[in-house]
Amino acid sequence: METNTVQTNTSTTLSVAIRTTQRVAEIAWFDDLCGGDTEYLGMLDGNRRSNFAHCRDILLTADKLGYQNILLPTSYVVGQDPIAFASAIAPMTQNINLLVAIRTGELYPPMLARAIATLDHLLQGRLTINIINSDLPGLKEDADFRYQRCAEVIEILKQGWTQERIDFQGNIYQCNLPADPVKPYQQNGGPLLYFGGISDGSKDVCAKHCDVFLMWPETEDHLAATMQDMSRRAADYDRTIDFGLRVHVIVRETEAEARQYTKKLMSRFNAERGQELKNRTQDAKSLGVLRQDELRQQSDADGFIEPLLWAEIGKARSGCGAALVGSPDQILEKLNRYMDMGIRAFILSGYPLIEECEYFARLVLPHLPNAKLSSLQERTPRQPPVTPLTTGTLR
Repeated sequence: METNTVQTNTSTTLSVAIRTTQRVAEIAWFDDLCGGDTEYLGMLDGNRRSNFAHCRDILLTADKLGYQNILLPTSYVVGQDPIAFASAIAPMTQNINLLVAIRTGELYPPMLARAIATLDHLLQGRLTINIINSDLPGLKEDADFRYQRCAEVIEILKQGWTQERIDFQGNIYQCNLPADPVKPYQQNGGPLLYFGGISDGSKDVCAKHCDVFLMWPETEDHLAATMQDMSRRAADYDRTIDFGLRVHVIVRETEAEARQYTKKLMSRFNAERGQELKNRTQDAKSLGVLRQDELRQQSDADGFIEPLLWAEIGKARSGCGAALVGSPDQILEKLNRYMDMGIRAFILSGYPLIEECEYFARLVLPHLPNAKLSSLQERTPRQPPVTPLTTGTLR
């Protein structure tokens, strides 16, 4: 464990315990499984639709350019199912981890565990999981029920990954099964679990059960306070966690060029159409999205809420609603500040996804201490492990 002393822009000093002691950054990109890749914000782009071919090209570009992970999101919109897509793309990948989003409750937990084990073996341990705790499509569910269901699913997964049997008797799920069918390729606890959410119930699930707490763009003061809060919550369970930031990025040779590109992105924006596109997803009114909307109200005339952090993207999409905008040196300085605060994972994106992936890889990525958290935490074995799907004794 390492405790970071955080000095924010307003000179607030906070202490944050983090799991990964090395000063590294897992640099990940974002794939377009849920639609929305475009040249102009607020417009659907038929040439960049969320089909297998386009999503494949985004992922393979990120793999080739040296990104260590890539988020495969989930939502009930036109696009790709993340588990199905990951299974199809796995044999085509070389080095990149896949961060597969899973909405707890969509699959019966032992069968979800079996699907994860299959995918983890296909990827030879290059699988990470983004746990999503939200209403199932078409339903409006009680929040406490969702938190309970999410926690029970995670507990069943972990029993399958670490015990000889799954023996779980919860309020929602009850099962008693041998664990051999769900053993993953990864060791020492199985795939890392990434989790985001700003409600108290969501934060408690992450503090107790997950490995990386994902945040959306905020001012540095707010990020630091959230990290301190989550660090304390994890300590209540005798745990430490890592912290990640999901944020868009626009980097050009100069700050002026980067800012000019924001104007191009918004040049065909229609507020009514942007709201329609944003409301397609079931989480458009979640606490996290509402907070992104609130944050945008604090922006200046050009849409910036603090130096380099531009908040206009949230006008046309739910979820992460702001971008880092600047020159390579400015973006590097900002990311280094975040690392000094204790952030160890960054999930980046930009519009269009392939072109911006290439810009960032050329101008910024070579200058960052890019590493995989799953390798640093010895989840991904260096040699093939003994599992029922490799060389383990069949019984």
